Amino acid sequence: MAAAAQNPDQAALGIFEAHGDIGRNPRPGSLEYDRDTGQYRVTGGGANIWSSTDAFQFVWKQISGDVTFSADIHFIGTSAAEHRKAVLMIRQGLEPGAPYADAALHGDGLTSLQFRLTSGAETQEIRSAVKGPSRIRIERRGNQFTMYAGNPDEDLKASGPATVVLLDPVYVGIGVCSHNADNLETAVFSNVRIEAASVPKAAARVQTAIK
Repeated sequence: MAAAAQNPDQAALGIFEAHGDIGRNPRPGSLEYDRDTGQYRVTGGGANIWSSTDAFQFVWKQISGDVTFSADIHFIGTSAAEHRKAVLMIRQGLEPGAPYADAALHGDGLTSLQFRLTSGAETQEIRSAVKGPSRIRIERRGNQFTMYAGNPDEDLKASGPATVVLLDPVYVGIGVCSHNADNLETAVFSNVRIEAASVPKAAARVQTAIK
């Protein structure tokens, strides 16, 4: 099941365009955006962002070209779900098995560059040596994706790159998966930055022609 986009007043979305649940989510996720602090409070369910299909709450916008995407992230409360996930994701589509690359912070502090090469393929990962970072970043340079992790007052450490072929436009956004489909988990994303370089119109026409 693809995401059913929820489009409230644009002011409620901050820099994003829409949000909704990807995949099977018995309990619907939600988004709260604080315009004063610039924080996004994302609540999501779903069994996992992994294997050949995903289930989570996704808040996104569409862009083309290279992008640098970063945020400070922390989970709300403690949880028995060590692999609940908060992600910065660059995704081909809103289908559960769509190709993507993401920087994923797990509930137990594990941080990894996750990626699915083709629709319905098994997810792969490159793990970071940094455990429990407060700031993560993912960069797209052509078909190369690199993750960075650390704390705001230190140099972020790189993991990757991974090669994933995604055709423009792509969905760039933040997401939360509870890792227990019947529960909901919440993470707060702050200092969210999306720095994108648009594809020239001529190049965009070429990419459309080869799809």
